[in-house]
Amino acid sequence: MTAYRLTPRLVALAAALAPLFPMAATAALKSPKPTPLAAAPAAAANANANANAAGASGNVTSLSLERVFADPPLQGRLTRQAEISPDGAWVSYLRPSQSDSDQLELWAQPVSGGAPRKLVSAAEVLGGRSQQLTEAERMALERKRISQGGITSYQWCGPSGKTLLFPLSGDLYLVRLTEQGPKAQRLTSDEQVPEQDPSCSPDGSQVAYVKGGELWVQPLQASGRPRVLTKGASDTISWGLAEFIAAEELGRQRGYWWSPDGRQLLVLRVDESEVPIKTRAQIFADRTAMTQQRYPGAGEKNARVSAWTLQVDDARATPLPLPGDAEYVARAGWFGDGTPWLQTLTRDQRKLTLTEYANGVSRTVTEERDAAWVEVHDDLMELDGLQLSGQPALLWSSEASGRRQLLLMDRATGARRPLTNEPEPVAHRVCSDGKTVVYAAARDRGRSRELFAIDLAGKSRELDGAQPRQWRDARGDGDCARLLVTRGAWGEPPTLSLQAVKAGSQPVALPGDAPEALLARIVPTPQVVDITAADGRTPLNALYFAPLDGKAGPHAVITMAYGGPGTSTTNWNWSRDTALIAYWQRRGYGVFTLDTRGMQNRDRAFTRAHHEAFGVVDVGDLFAAVRQLPKQVAGVDPKRIGFFGWSYGGFLAERAMLDADTPLAAAVAVAPPTDWTLYDTAYTERYLGLPQDGKGGQTLAYRQANLVARAAQLEKPLLIVHGTADDNVLFEHTLRLTEALQNVSKPFDLMIYPGKAHGIAGRGAKLHLYRTIDAFFARELRP
Repeated sequence: MTAYRLTPRLVALAAALAPLFPMAATAALKSPKPTPLAAAPAAAANANANANAAGASGNVTSLSLERVFADPPLQGRLTRQAEISPDGAWVSYLRPSQSDSDQLELWAQPVSGGAPRKLVSAAEVLGGRSQQLTEAERMALERKRISQGGITSYQWCGPSGKTLLFPLSGDLYLVRLTEQGPKAQRLTSDEQVPEQDPSCSPDGSQVAYVKGGELWVQPLQASGRPRVLTKGASDTISWGLAEFIAAEELGRQRGYWWSPDGRQLLVLRVDESEVPIKTRAQIFADRTAMTQQRYPGAGEKNARVSAWTLQVDDARATPLPLPGDAEYVARAGWFGDGTPWLQTLTRDQRKLTLTEYANGVSRTVTEERDAAWVEVHDDLMELDGLQLSGQPALLWSSEASGRRQLLLMDRATGARRPLTNEPEPVAHRVCSDGKTVVYAAARDRGRSRELFAIDLAGKSRELDGAQPRQWRDARGDGDCARLLVTRGAWGEPPTLSLQAVKAGSQPVALPGDAPEALLARIVPTPQVVDITAADGRTPLNALYFAPLDGKAGPHAVITMAYGGPGTSTTNWNWSRDTALIAYWQRRGYGVFTLDTRGMQNRDRAFTRAHHEAFGVVDVGDLFAAVRQLPKQVAGVDPKRIGFFGWSYGGFLAERAMLDADTPLAAAVAVAPPTDWTLYDTAYTERYLGLPQDGKGGQTLAYRQANLVARAAQLEKPLLIVHGTADDNVLFEHTLRLTEALQNVSKPFDLMIYPGKAHGIAGRGAKLHLYRTIDAFFARELRP
């Protein structure tokens, strides 16, 4: 397939539209003092009961969109990337600034007790200089779904627990924990060519990073000089960086890995010379910047990836041959004996191969096959507590049983035996001390997640603190003796606690920001709704939230669903849409949330429903659910049910409206794919296969998912929203459907956000977006 470009006519159309949509500002509110987060859930539950009682009597706490998107956030300043230090003495995390929640700071607190303390902020180390980001760095943050600024990542260096490393504004910085307090040090001084993806050696004596497409190493002592280990980088060739597909679709954000002894690096070389160039028009209010991006659309050429080992002392390189049918490097690393390994996927992603390279010879350890596609995972690890064929047993996971379970595998023979036998899918392994494995698994039809420990004989137990309708996950320390547990529940923002793995260990809450008091008064009460999929037998997870405007009679409903693979939104975890749902309740809407077949946290038959069926199974389930809702919930007006979706949910919104049989009255689609040949290879081909049918046309899977071809079927109100700088779902998706709708004279609403990417970040832009959505639903769903 040839590369596509924005035509001058479409660019001119978008540029003409750009100045028409100003963004609104957001008011700031006073921040609360930090309090123990563990106190928040009980307070929220009590206040929620009071709020429900008040709602029944007509006295409902008021809530505005301005407050929903104001600073500080109603849920409090939630931390991210929480970790236990290598020596087990500290818990570190990134925390939004008290003065601006869009700026992250690096914090830590002693495990033995004591108050949290700020280690460093961007403002402190930049000394008045503004933070700079190259386009490559912006795209990397987008791949990680990080919309905030400041210190956006960090890592502990070495086993001592005294040194942390973080990138900022194109340079690298160290924070050393001393008796006099944290001391920040600038490690590099070249903002124009950033040091990307830094990684400390196992002993913490040096750091590797990518600069100008080459892989470098640099000692951490003040006198150390950087050395380049690779050569040949160009505009299309890079060493040590994850290519777009790996970062966006395979969950691999890194392109190199240290050996256990720190003497070698396993490095990926990426050649994008054959990847088609897509020209993105980054349309701002005052200018249009044409950005060229190597973006492989479905059926097009991917980057060519090769693997090498590099000797750190002399930069000697040795190639690692990939299997002949390998298209993607999904995972990579080293076994404890210094043997490098790769996990590779075929182009159709129906086979994953684990290959090891001992003494320069490649050997297949195991293959994972699936008739639809193989899900990649991070469960591989060695278990020193069990020897198989004279080597540590390998932990692995597979869906061969019909739901994801952990297995024990012989590295020499590939022989497997089951370890877990959970009634619902295992989510992932958390950690292991070599004899016991801690893992997370689904409960309650995927709506809850709990933590478990299992010995190598298969005897498992729930970790202390398990209870219904909650969502727990964890990170372990180096010995898997203590866990940093994250717990969320409906209406309860995530809290952090420390907990030992051994039985009888109760969580010790870590202090942090409490939610705003208002949150507890407005948390919506969910009603579980019994919904059956379009196949007439599969139960779907669905929740309903009744309107709180005090008015009798049939009412309108706003349906919210993602519908796509790889995630679920209807569960007992904290939802970022909590305040939005509460706002719409007060506006007189019922709110209906739904997980269609194909979404995550269920068995293999459920999650594979999307196979060659985008716009078929998901739409069928949505229509079936919308038609069942008035029979399940009193007071729903079946003629006034709307829909709101983002990304794949945006595709679902548009597909539902481009259908003569739609039961929906109106829909909002944000950042929607419209023609799947424009979307990237790994994601699209995993579910739909290659687009070419071998006869010069497209396969049925692509034709039935093409929204542009359905433009003539639009008969009801549709609002389309897109950011012009979206490098995930390119703006051309919306331009193509816009042109098709205009060509058949179908009226619709359009809102574009100049210079905004897939997430339409920024408080002002977010507030404007939801004001626009709110006005649309008020116009189209009110009596």
